[in-house]
Amino acid sequence: MPDTIAPTDVPYADGPYADATDGLVWAVSCAPGHRPVQLSPRQAAQRLDGEATEGDEAAGTWIWLHYDVVHTASRARVESIPRLSDEARATLTGTDRGTRLEAEDDLVYGALPAFDDSMSDDDTNVSAWRFAVLPDLLVTTRRHPVPALGAAYRWLQRDETPRTPAEIVDRTLLEFADSVRRNIAMLDDQLDRAEDLLLTLDQHTDFGRISGLIGKVRRRSTELRRVISPVDRIFHSEDLELPEWAEDDIRDRSQRQIHAALDDLLALQDRARSLQDELASGQAEETNRRLYTVSVVTTLMLPATFVTGFFGMNTGGMFLASGAMGTVEAGGVCFLFMVITWLLLKFAKLL
Repeated sequence: MPDTIAPTDVPYADGPYADATDGLVWAVSCAPGHRPVQLSPRQAAQRLDGEATEGDEAAGTWIWLHYDVVHTASRARVESIPRLSDEARATLTGTDRGTRLEAEDDLVYGALPAFDDSMSDDDTNVSAWRFAVLPDLLVTTRRHPVPALGAAYRWLQRDETPRTPAEIVDRTLLEFADSVRRNIAMLDDQLDRAEDLLLTLDQHTDFGRISGLIGKVRRRSTELRRVISPVDRIFHSEDLELPEWAEDDIRDRSQRQIHAALDDLLALQDRARSLQDELASGQAEETNRRLYTVSVVTTLMLPATFVTGFFGMNTGGMFLASGAMGTVEAGGVCFLFMVITWLLLKFAKLL
Protein backbone atom coordinates (compact mmCIF):
# COMPACT_ATOMS: atom_id res chain seq x y z
CA MET A 1 0.00 0.00 0.00
CA PRO A 2 1.57 3.31 -0.99
CA ASP A 3 2.04 6.17 1.41
CA THR A 4 -0.01 8.51 -0.81
CA ILE A 5 -3.46 8.52 0.75
CA ALA A 6 -6.53 8.66 -1.45
CA PRO A 7 -8.80 11.67 -0.83
CA THR A 8 -11.66 9.42 0.32
CA ASP A 9 -9.50 8.17 3.20
CA VAL A 10 -9.11 11.63 4.72
CA PRO A 11 -12.05 12.81 6.85
CA TYR A 12 -10.85 16.29 7.68
CA ALA A 13 -9.98 17.76 4.29
CA ASP A 14 -9.93 17.10 0.59
CA GLY A 15 -7.01 14.69 1.05
CA PRO A 16 -3.25 15.01 0.99
CA TYR A 17 -2.23 17.72 -1.40
CA ALA A 18 0.02 16.20 -4.04
CA ASP A 19 1.50 18.77 -6.38
CA ALA A 20 3.39 17.20 -9.29
CA THR A 21 5.40 20.35 -9.86
CA ASP A 22 7.34 20.14 -6.62
CA GLY A 23 6.68 16.58 -5.46
CA LEU A 24 4.87 17.59 -2.28
CA VAL A 25 2.86 14.51 -1.25
CA TRP A 26 1.21 16.13 1.75
CA ALA A 27 1.60 19.07 4.09
CA VAL A 28 -0.26 19.31 7.37
CA SER A 29 -0.24 21.73 10.27
CA CYS A 30 -0.69 20.10 13.67
CA ALA A 31 -1.38 21.49 17.11
CA PRO A 32 -1.96 19.45 20.29
CA GLY A 33 -5.66 19.24 21.04
CA HIS A 34 -6.64 20.24 17.50
CA ARG A 35 -7.26 18.30 14.32
CA PRO A 36 -4.58 18.46 11.63
CA VAL A 37 -5.11 21.10 8.98
CA GLN A 38 -4.16 20.65 5.34
CA LEU A 39 -1.66 23.12 3.92
CA SER A 40 -1.37 23.99 0.26
CA PRO A 41 2.11 24.14 -1.32
CA ARG A 42 1.93 27.93 -1.05
CA GLN A 43 1.10 27.79 2.67
CA ALA A 44 3.83 25.24 3.24
CA ALA A 45 6.33 27.52 1.52
CA GLN A 46 5.16 30.43 3.68
CA ARG A 47 5.67 28.40 6.85
CA LEU A 48 9.15 27.41 5.75
CA ASP A 49 9.92 31.06 5.11
CA GLY A 50 8.73 31.98 8.59
CA GLU A 51 5.46 33.62 7.52
CA ALA A 52 2.34 33.01 9.57
CA THR A 53 -0.57 31.09 8.06
CA GLU A 54 -4.08 30.30 9.14
CA GLY A 55 -4.16 28.13 12.28
CA ASP A 56 -0.71 29.16 13.53
CA GLU A 57 -2.20 30.87 16.55
CA ALA A 58 -2.54 27.56 18.43
CA ALA A 59 0.24 26.92 20.93
CA GLY A 60 2.73 24.20 20.06
CA THR A 61 1.86 24.16 16.35
CA TRP A 62 4.18 22.16 14.12
CA ILE A 63 4.02 21.11 10.49
CA TRP A 64 4.77 17.91 8.58
CA LEU A 65 5.94 18.12 4.98
CA HIS A 66 6.35 14.92 2.99
CA TYR A 67 8.14 15.03 -0.39
CA ASP A 68 8.70 12.62 -3.22
CA VAL A 69 12.29 13.53 -4.11
CA VAL A 70 12.20 11.71 -7.43
CA HIS A 71 11.11 15.12 -8.74
CA THR A 72 13.94 17.54 -9.47
CA ALA A 73 11.79 20.44 -8.25
CA SER A 74 11.15 18.71 -4.92
CA ARG A 75 14.87 18.16 -4.36
CA ALA A 76 15.47 21.83 -5.07
CA ARG A 77 12.67 22.74 -2.66
CA VAL A 78 14.10 20.57 0.13
CA GLU A 79 17.63 21.86 -0.47
CA SER A 80 16.37 25.41 -0.05
CA ILE A 81 14.83 24.93 3.41
CA PRO A 82 16.79 27.50 5.43
CA ARG A 83 16.32 26.00 8.89
CA LEU A 84 18.08 22.74 8.02
CA SER A 85 21.83 22.20 7.98
CA ASP A 86 23.66 21.31 4.78
CA GLU A 87 24.21 17.77 6.00
CA ALA A 88 20.52 17.34 6.81
CA ARG A 89 19.47 18.61 3.38
CA ALA A 90 21.97 16.28 1.72
CA THR A 91 20.53 13.37 3.71
CA LEU A 92 16.96 14.23 2.73
CA THR A 93 17.78 14.27 -0.98
CA GLY A 94 20.34 11.43 -0.95
CA THR A 95 20.07 8.18 -2.87
CA ASP A 96 21.99 5.77 -0.65
CA ARG A 97 20.09 3.20 1.43
CA GLY A 98 22.42 3.29 4.38
CA THR A 99 20.94 3.67 7.85
CA ARG A 100 21.95 6.72 9.86
CA LEU A 101 20.74 8.93 12.70
CA GLU A 102 22.41 12.23 13.56
CA ALA A 103 21.72 15.16 15.87
CA GLU A 104 22.87 18.79 15.70
CA ASP A 105 21.62 21.02 18.50
CA ASP A 106 17.79 20.80 18.26
CA LEU A 107 17.88 19.18 14.81
CA VAL A 108 17.62 15.40 14.38
CA TYR A 109 17.92 13.86 10.92
CA GLY A 110 18.69 10.53 9.33
CA ALA A 111 17.73 7.74 6.95
CA LEU A 112 15.85 4.67 8.14
CA PRO A 113 14.59 1.52 6.41
CA ALA A 114 11.04 0.40 5.76
CA PHE A 115 9.37 -2.55 4.07
CA ASP A 116 6.96 -2.61 1.17
CA ASP A 117 3.64 -4.20 2.18
CA SER A 118 3.38 -5.77 -1.28
CA MET A 119 6.37 -7.95 -0.39
CA SER A 120 5.80 -11.55 -1.46
CA ASP A 121 7.17 -14.66 0.18
CA ASP A 122 10.08 -14.73 -2.25
CA ASP A 123 10.82 -11.03 -2.35
CA THR A 124 11.98 -8.48 0.19
CA ASN A 125 11.55 -4.92 -1.01
CA VAL A 126 13.44 -2.65 1.35
CA SER A 127 12.92 1.04 0.83
CA ALA A 128 14.49 3.97 2.67
CA TRP A 129 12.81 7.06 4.02
CA ARG A 130 14.61 10.13 5.28
CA PHE A 131 13.64 12.74 7.80
CA ALA A 132 14.73 15.93 9.48
CA VAL A 133 12.87 16.99 12.60
CA LEU A 134 12.83 20.14 14.73
CA PRO A 135 10.48 20.93 17.62
CA ASP A 136 8.07 22.63 15.18
CA LEU A 137 8.95 21.01 11.83
CA LEU A 138 9.10 17.53 10.34
CA VAL A 139 10.32 17.00 6.78
CA THR A 140 10.22 13.48 5.35
CA THR A 141 11.27 12.33 1.90
CA ARG A 142 11.17 9.11 -0.10
CA ARG A 143 11.83 7.87 -3.63
CA HIS A 144 9.44 4.91 -3.43
CA PRO A 145 6.13 4.59 -1.58
CA VAL A 146 6.70 3.86 2.11
CA PRO A 147 3.60 2.26 3.68
CA ALA A 148 4.88 2.95 7.20
CA LEU A 149 4.67 6.70 6.55
CA GLY A 150 1.14 6.29 5.20
CA ALA A 151 0.20 4.37 8.36
CA ALA A 152 1.66 7.15 10.52
CA TYR A 153 -0.32 9.70 8.50
CA ARG A 154 -3.58 7.79 9.06
CA TRP A 155 -2.75 7.44 12.75
CA LEU A 156 -2.33 11.22 12.91
CA GLN A 157 -5.87 11.60 11.52
CA ARG A 158 -7.50 9.18 13.94
CA ASP A 159 -5.79 9.90 17.26
CA GLU A 160 -4.96 12.97 19.26
CA THR A 161 -2.32 15.15 17.65
CA PRO A 162 1.04 14.40 19.29
CA ARG A 163 2.90 17.03 21.23
CA THR A 164 6.00 16.95 19.02
CA PRO A 165 6.74 15.70 15.49
CA ALA A 166 9.23 13.26 17.02
CA GLU A 167 6.26 11.01 17.79
CA ILE A 168 5.65 10.65 14.05
CA VAL A 169 9.18 9.29 13.66
CA ASP A 170 8.53 6.94 16.58
CA ARG A 171 5.23 5.83 15.05
CA THR A 172 6.87 5.11 11.70
CA LEU A 173 9.53 3.02 13.42
CA LEU A 174 6.76 1.17 15.27
CA GLU A 175 5.15 0.32 11.92
CA PHE A 176 8.53 -0.87 10.69
CA ALA A 177 8.95 -3.10 13.76
CA ASP A 178 5.41 -4.44 13.31
CA SER A 179 6.21 -5.24 9.69
CA VAL A 180 9.26 -7.20 10.84
CA ARG A 181 7.14 -9.07 13.37
CA ARG A 182 4.54 -9.95 10.72
CA ASN A 183 7.30 -11.40 8.58
CA ILE A 184 8.67 -13.28 11.59
CA ALA A 185 5.20 -14.73 12.24
CA MET A 186 4.98 -16.00 8.65
CA LEU A 187 8.44 -17.53 8.90
CA ASP A 188 7.55 -19.10 12.23
CA ASP A 189 4.53 -20.79 10.60
CA GLN A 190 6.86 -22.29 8.00
CA LEU A 191 9.10 -23.63 10.76
CA ASP A 192 6.02 -25.16 12.39
CA ARG A 193 5.30 -27.09 9.20
CA ALA A 194 8.91 -28.23 8.97
CA GLU A 195 8.87 -29.32 12.62
CA ASP A 196 5.66 -31.30 12.12
CA LEU A 197 7.29 -33.19 9.25
CA LEU A 198 10.38 -33.89 11.36
CA LEU A 199 8.31 -35.18 14.29
CA THR A 200 6.52 -37.63 12.00
CA LEU A 201 9.79 -38.92 10.60
CA ASP A 202 9.41 -42.17 8.65
CA GLN A 203 10.69 -43.78 5.47
CA HIS A 204 8.35 -41.60 3.41
CA THR A 205 9.54 -38.31 4.90
CA ASP A 206 10.47 -35.78 2.22
CA PHE A 207 13.75 -34.40 3.51
CA GLY A 208 14.08 -32.19 0.46
CA ARG A 209 10.86 -30.35 1.31
CA ILE A 210 11.88 -29.90 4.94
CA SER A 211 15.30 -28.63 3.92
CA GLY A 212 13.66 -26.19 1.50
CA LEU A 213 11.37 -24.77 4.20
CA ILE A 214 14.17 -24.33 6.73
CA GLY A 215 16.56 -22.92 4.13
CA LYS A 216 13.98 -20.36 3.04
CA VAL A 217 13.38 -19.27 6.64
CA ARG A 218 17.11 -18.90 7.31
CA ARG A 219 17.62 -16.87 4.14
CA ARG A 220 14.71 -14.52 4.85
CA SER A 221 15.62 -14.12 8.53
CA THR A 222 19.18 -13.24 7.55
CA GLU A 223 17.87 -10.57 5.17
CA LEU A 224 15.65 -9.13 7.91
CA ARG A 225 18.51 -9.11 10.37
CA ARG A 226 20.74 -7.22 7.93
CA VAL A 227 18.08 -4.52 7.80
CA ILE A 228 17.12 -4.23 11.44
CA SER A 229 20.52 -4.74 13.12
CA PRO A 230 21.99 -1.38 11.94
CA VAL A 231 18.95 0.45 13.34
CA ASP A 232 19.31 -1.23 16.72
CA ARG A 233 23.06 -0.58 16.69
CA ILE A 234 22.49 3.13 16.04
CA PHE A 235 20.11 3.50 18.99
CA HIS A 236 22.61 1.78 21.29
CA SER A 237 25.50 3.93 20.12
CA GLU A 238 27.05 5.95 22.93
CA ASP A 239 27.98 8.66 20.43
CA LEU A 240 24.33 9.46 19.68
CA GLU A 241 23.19 12.41 21.76
CA LEU A 242 19.64 13.46 20.92
CA PRO A 243 18.15 16.76 22.11
CA GLU A 244 16.08 16.55 25.25
CA TRP A 245 12.78 17.26 23.47
CA ALA A 246 13.23 14.19 21.22
CA GLU A 247 15.01 11.81 23.60
CA ASP A 248 11.89 10.09 24.98
CA ASP A 249 10.13 9.59 21.64
CA ILE A 250 12.92 8.79 19.20
CA ARG A 251 15.42 7.05 21.41
CA ASP A 252 13.68 5.47 24.37
CA ARG A 253 10.45 4.16 22.83
CA SER A 254 11.82 3.48 19.35
CA GLN A 255 14.83 1.70 20.81
CA ARG A 256 12.58 -0.66 22.76
CA GLN A 257 10.46 -1.41 19.70
CA ILE A 258 13.40 -2.14 17.43
CA HIS A 259 15.27 -4.15 20.06
CA ALA A 260 12.19 -6.28 20.78
CA ALA A 261 11.79 -7.02 17.07
CA LEU A 262 15.48 -7.96 16.86
CA ASP A 263 15.11 -10.30 19.85
CA ASP A 264 12.20 -12.05 18.12
CA LEU A 265 14.27 -12.36 14.98
CA LEU A 266 17.25 -13.83 16.85
CA ALA A 267 14.94 -16.34 18.55
CA LEU A 268 13.58 -17.34 15.14
CA GLN A 269 17.10 -17.85 13.79
CA ASP A 270 18.03 -19.99 16.81
CA ARG A 271 14.98 -22.15 16.24
CA ALA A 272 15.77 -22.48 12.53
CA ARG A 273 19.32 -23.58 13.35
CA SER A 274 18.02 -26.13 15.85
CA LEU A 275 15.67 -27.59 13.26
CA GLN A 276 18.51 -27.58 10.74
CA ASP A 277 20.61 -29.65 13.17
CA GLU A 278 17.69 -32.00 13.78
CA LEU A 279 17.17 -32.33 10.04
CA ALA A 280 20.85 -33.16 9.56
CA SER A 281 20.56 -35.79 12.29
CA GLY A 282 17.48 -37.29 10.62
CA GLN A 283 19.18 -37.33 7.24
CA ALA A 284 22.26 -39.03 8.75
CA GLU A 285 20.02 -41.60 10.44
CA GLU A 286 18.19 -42.31 7.20
CA THR A 287 21.49 -42.61 5.32
CA ASN A 288 22.84 -45.03 7.92
CA ARG A 289 19.67 -47.10 7.74
CA ARG A 290 19.96 -47.40 3.97
CA LEU A 291 23.67 -48.20 4.15
CA TYR A 292 22.91 -50.86 6.74
CA THR A 293 20.35 -52.48 4.45
CA VAL A 294 22.77 -52.40 1.53
CA SER A 295 25.54 -53.85 3.67
CA VAL A 296 23.36 -56.74 4.89
CA VAL A 297 22.18 -57.60 1.38
CA THR A 298 25.74 -57.42 0.05
CA THR A 299 27.02 -59.68 2.84
CA LEU A 300 24.26 -62.24 2.31
CA MET A 301 24.91 -62.31 -1.42
CA LEU A 302 28.67 -62.70 -1.04
CA PRO A 303 28.65 -66.54 -0.60
CA ALA A 304 26.20 -66.92 -3.48
CA THR A 305 28.49 -64.83 -5.63
CA PHE A 306 31.40 -67.10 -4.75
CA VAL A 307 29.38 -70.26 -5.59
CA THR A 308 28.12 -68.92 -8.91
CA GLY A 309 31.64 -67.85 -9.77
CA PHE A 310 32.96 -71.28 -8.93
CA PHE A 311 30.38 -73.10 -11.08
CA GLY A 312 30.98 -70.62 -13.86
CA MET A 313 34.52 -71.85 -14.47
CA ASN A 314 35.03 -73.63 -17.81
CA THR A 315 37.06 -76.54 -16.42
CA GLY A 316 36.69 -80.28 -16.86
CA GLY A 317 35.12 -82.52 -14.23
CA MET A 318 32.96 -79.67 -12.83
CA PHE A 319 30.94 -80.79 -9.85
CA LEU A 320 27.23 -81.34 -10.69
CA ALA A 321 27.90 -80.63 -14.38
CA SER A 322 26.56 -84.00 -15.61
CA GLY A 323 23.40 -84.37 -13.53
CA ALA A 324 19.92 -83.36 -14.73
CA MET A 325 19.29 -81.44 -11.46
CA GLY A 326 22.64 -79.68 -11.37
CA THR A 327 21.20 -76.17 -11.53
CA VAL A 328 18.76 -76.87 -8.70
CA GLU A 329 21.47 -78.42 -6.61
CA ALA A 330 23.81 -75.47 -7.25
CA GLY A 331 21.04 -73.09 -6.27
CA GLY A 332 20.55 -75.06 -3.07
CA VAL A 333 24.24 -74.73 -2.32
CA CYS A 334 23.97 -70.95 -2.78
CA PHE A 335 20.96 -70.77 -0.48
CA LEU A 336 22.69 -72.95 2.11
CA PHE A 337 25.71 -70.65 2.18
CA MET A 338 23.42 -67.57 2.52
CA VAL A 339 21.68 -69.17 5.51
CA ILE A 340 25.00 -70.04 7.11
CA THR A 341 26.18 -66.43 6.60
CA TRP A 342 22.96 -65.06 8.11
CA LEU A 343 23.32 -67.31 11.16
CA LEU A 344 26.93 -66.20 11.62
CA LEU A 345 25.86 -62.52 11.48
CA LYS A 346 23.12 -63.16 14.04
CA PHE A 347 25.55 -65.02 16.29
CA ALA A 348 28.00 -62.11 16.08
CA LYS A 349 25.07 -59.71 16.84
CA LEU A 350 25.70 -57.79 13.63
CA LEU A 351 22.02 -58.11 12.67
